[in-house]
This record gives sequence, structure tokens and C-alpha cells, in this order.
Amino acid sequence: MMSFTIQSLVLVPVFVVVVLAVGGENSMELAMFPAMFVFGDSLVDNGNNNHLNSLARSNYSPYGIDYDGSQPTGRFTNGRTIVDFIGELLGLPEIPAFMDTVDGGVDILRGVNYASAAGGILEETGRHLGERFSMGRQVENFEKTLMEISRSMSRESVKEYMAKSLVVVSLGNNDYINNYLKPSLFLTASIYDPSSFADLLLSNFTTHLLELYGNGFRKFVLAGVGPLGCIPDQLSARGALPGQCVEAVNEMAELFNNRLISLVICLNSDNKTAGEAIFVYGNTYGSAVEILTNPLDYGFQVTNRGCCGVGRNRGEITCLPLAVLCVLRDRHVFWDAFHPTQAFNLIIALRAFNGSKSDCYPINLSQMSRP
Repeated sequence: MMSFTIQSLVLVPVFVVVVLAVGGENSMELAMFPAMFVFGDSLVDNGNNNHLNSLARSNYSPYGIDYDGSQPTGRFTNGRTIVDFIGELLGLPEIPAFMDTVDGGVDILRGVNYASAAGGILEETGRHLGERFSMGRQVENFEKTLMEISRSMSRESVKEYMAKSLVVVSLGNNDYINNYLKPSLFLTASIYDPSSFADLLLSNFTTHLLELYGNGFRKFVLAGVGPLGCIPDQLSARGALPGQCVEAVNEMAELFNNRLISLVICLNSDNKTAGEAIFVYGNTYGSAVEILTNPLDYGFQVTNRGCCGVGRNRGEITCLPLAVLCVLRDRHVFWDAFHPTQAFNLIIALRAFNGSKSDCYPINLSQMSRP
């Protein structure tokens, strides 16, 4: 397991350091779940897009400057993503990107990450950025992994393994910033009002989620869409006043999140899924708003621009290669115009791991791991 330096944690509240010190002692044998499977976008992509013909790639410096070896890995941050930290807190080793497993020779039994930058719930989302894996494609990729897993276990062992493994789904952000909020490229805003669009997203999301359930998964964490009206990209593009977010955009995100919460409640009470499965809503929106509202309480000083570049970087989707960085990376909420720093990711991961019902509903990951 990796080690954490004082430099990387000094600006994070003391309770964070204490919990990580405990989590870092976990071995593979003591892992709280046998495996973790991740479906998502650039917030949790750990290298899949490195292998795709896509503009949405981060396999160059300064991305990864605070990762082991200070090398870019395909993660859209300076270091670790939320799911990287979650995996460590759960005692799991680093899980591979799906595209790194296709030629074999990689351990897939501790989990696989299928997340793809620019990918969304809808198939067309992010198409202007080139190749990416939508939610549907990610589920299809998982089914290829499942075939490989089934070759190494008996049917009953696979069933038990799947039921005990953790699924993390973090999708929906791109369906707004790389679809609905780009009317010059997509027709969705002219066809759907925000409420109807949220309905469309949830319908498609539910279809793919139930496909994962049908494949045997029983433990799900579903992350909400973040406060997109507060990211530097939207602040710059929509001319937000200093200290304010773009409320119209945040309201769109909340429309989706409210439906996602209702879905979680419904699935946890449904006769078919209740009792044998657990679905958890990860309130990334609420946690992010709290941090942005009270940044000094969490060690942050800059909330309205990225450490790497400013605003939308004048047309660039991510920060430029070898860009000049801010001096104190852990004091920035945002790494670039779209993605947070690892300091922010760590706080969100800890809230998912052992937070209250306002962070994870109805239970957190630590509680979910119990028989």
C-alpha cells in the first residue's frame, strides 16, 4: 500500500490524517470487500482514455505530479482520485484500468476500473471529444471481465464474489457539461427542459444499473452529480460574479440528484431487490458545496480557479502540457477547469467511507461492508 507524506496532508483536517493512518494498515486479506468495480467519467478514470483516440486524455505532465513517481497516469488530477482513496481505505490494492487488462496478465480479481473521460449516461455525450466509453459501453466492458472471472471460479464462487464486491458509479457530469450545456453541439437543450432531461438521464441510468444488478452485483454506491455551476469552466464561460456560482447550472444538477436519491429509496424498498441488495447515494454535491462555502475549514484558500490554468484555459479541455502550476496545490479545490485536486478527493473519499447519512444515504461504506 502507498504511503502518505506530511506535505500532501498538512492542509487537511486532523481527523483525515488519523483515519488514513488506520486505513493504510489494511492488508489484502483484511479488505472490507473482495473487489471494487468502478464505472464513471474523468473524475475517476485511471487510464482508460490513454488507449483511446480522444481529446479527453491526461497522460502528460503536469497531471500526476503528486502521484507515485510524479508521473502522469491518465488520472485527471495532480495525484489520486476519489476511488483511489476509497480503495485504500477499504484495504484494496490499486485496481487496473479496463484497457490495461484486455491483453491479459493483469490481476482482475480485486476489481477493475471502467471509467472513461468524456463518457456519460447517454451514448452521444462527449462525442465531440472523440472516443470514450459511455455507461452502456462500460457495462459491456465489464461483461468481458466477468467472462474472464468465470473461467477462474466455480459458478457458486462467482455468485458469492459478485454479491460481496463493491460497485461505484459516478456518471452524469458530462451529460451536462459535454452535452446539455453545449447547445451549439447538441440538440438536447432544444428538445428537453431541465426537468425532462433529468428524467431522460435517470431512465437510461436505471437501465444500465439494473444490467449490473442482473449480472450479480448487490452492493452499489451511486455518486451524485457535483455542483457544476461552481467549477472554473462554468464560472468563466457564464461570467459568474466573484464569489458566486452559476445557480441555474447547479439547479440542473440537483434535479438529477433528487431523482437519483428517489431511485435509491425505491430500489432499497423494492420487493425484488430489498434485502438482498443495498444501494447507497453518495452526496458529492452536498459535500462539495460545504467545502466551497467554508474552504478555510478544510485547508483551502482558492475555490474559483484551477491550480493548472485558469477558467476554461481558452478552449483547452484540460491544462496544457508542462503548464506552470500554482505553488501550493493542496490549497486549491480545483486542479484544472473541471477536476478537483487530490486534497479535495481525499475529503470526499473519507466522507463516503465513514460519513453521516448526509454524506452517504442510507449507510456509509464502512457500514456497508459489514455482513
